[in-house]
Amino acid sequence: MPEIKLEHVVKRWGKFYGTDDVSMDIADNAFITLLGPSGCGKTTILRMIAGLETPTTGKITIGDRVVFDSDAGINIPANKRKVGFLFQNYALWPNMTVQQNISFGLYNVKEVMPKVDFDAKTTADLARCLEKPADVKKIVEDCRDKDGKIDEKRALIKLIDSFIISMPTAKKLYDYHLESGKDVSAEAAALKKKVEDAVKSQGLNEKFEFVKDGQVVKEERKLSPEEIDLAVRRVSRIVKIGMFMDRYPAELSGGQQQRVAIARTLAPEPTVLFMDEPLSNLDAKLRLEMRYELQRLHVETGSTFVYVTHDQMEAMTLATKICLVNNGVLQQYEVPLKVYNEPANTFVADFVGNPSINFIEADASSDDPKAAQAADGSIALTLLGGRKAIFHPAEKLDLAAWFDKREADKAAAAEALKQKSQQPGYVEKGNKDEAFAYQLSRVVDDELWSYEPEKMTNKDLLIGVRPEFIDIKSGKGLEGEIYGVMPTGMETTLKIRVGDFLLTGVVFGSDIFKIGTKVKVAFNSPKVMLFDRKSGKRICSGELEV
Repeated sequence: MPEIKLEHVVKRWGKFYGTDDVSMDIADNAFITLLGPSGCGKTTILRMIAGLETPTTGKITIGDRVVFDSDAGINIPANKRKVGFLFQNYALWPNMTVQQNISFGLYNVKEVMPKVDFDAKTTADLARCLEKPADVKKIVEDCRDKDGKIDEKRALIKLIDSFIISMPTAKKLYDYHLESGKDVSAEAAALKKKVEDAVKSQGLNEKFEFVKDGQVVKEERKLSPEEIDLAVRRVSRIVKIGMFMDRYPAELSGGQQQRVAIARTLAPEPTVLFMDEPLSNLDAKLRLEMRYELQRLHVETGSTFVYVTHDQMEAMTLATKICLVNNGVLQQYEVPLKVYNEPANTFVADFVGNPSINFIEADASSDDPKAAQAADGSIALTLLGGRKAIFHPAEKLDLAAWFDKREADKAAAAEALKQKSQQPGYVEKGNKDEAFAYQLSRVVDDELWSYEPEKMTNKDLLIGVRPEFIDIKSGKGLEGEIYGVMPTGMETTLKIRVGDFLLTGVVFGSDIFKIGTKVKVAFNSPKVMLFDRKSGKRICSGELEV
């Protein structure tokens, strides 16, 4: 399977940037999820790779083939990119059976392929089956109903799946009625001799392809009915819909329709499979089951999957890597657990995780980072309405150097934008990039709160605590009170009041909690995050002592 590479891809409509300078590499056999809020640009990225949307500028490569390059004037159409696309609404033809829906696109395939003797191939398949009459008899006998009558449809499907043959070949095999004990050894030998003669006289290889001067003969042609049927049966086995081939979409459940859509996408053997929120129309239980199916499908096909979703649970459970996008800008591109444990900024930290992360505003002891940080690297903080805490970084941290780098990066970005603005054709971005306005949870949220990063100093920091790291069982920490309880069986989500602030915690187990109970609140993890309020970037992770 090919690697996909995006280089400085921009898509804009007037001054609105759907994607802004997106660069990323998608490895072979990867399962990438494009994650972000509605309207962030994830579907636009997907459609540009697939060829359904033309980028404004940039370069896209699939494997060793450049499919789009604005500088070179290259734009390969979607039907030539060998990619499959699975839509949100399935887009099945209601007047066609499942078999017709899956095979529909295959009839339009016309490309250079090996020249094959299909008569010899089907004869060889039939001879191979007739050489195992006992196996054929057993398969057919297993398809008798309670009245002893053979279910022909079921028998044909089992023959197709057992011997990997097409429906026409299966029908020929069934017509021998080997369940009656008929001796077909002579027919098998005659068919085998016919195949050997054809191979010898026409110079066919083991795949029944014509060979001339040691090279496989190729021609531009369409797929034969035999190839189309084999492709349809192959994908029907993968998604387990072999028994539904004669049904219409209206006669199928939502999950079955989804499987048909997947099979139709897989039938042409695409090098890359694109999926645009394909599970959003299913109920919660079926969505969970289909996630497992997609994982299995990814392993069995060996294809590269690119999957669009706004559901962070889908992204976390399915992806080998998550590409998090906001306002057309790539925020972070990492493996799921790194995105969860080491978010690049407050937007990523807030978007990934359910329940959401707790943000706690904190003030360092001094505006001077050298004075604010002790000799052992710890930072004294004031948070939650004047309460004292100490943050211990998990790795060596030079806070002053971090702030210097922040300013240097900001200056470099401003200079790069200035240089870019002087280039011909530059259009200023109308949907401006703004720092993420994190939310604070308060008991009475009637006071006006605004996030104004331009007024922030080096003293203004932010603590991020995942709900599972809120500890109320140790008996240590800050005075708190249980404000809300939501038990779900295996865990309980709590709202805990500390002063005028509310913290969300998750307690695993079936403990019973009562609203109003006094508790001690501590932060029991070395993965508490420290952010810079001015830029929104994560500084480091560590322990918070209260």
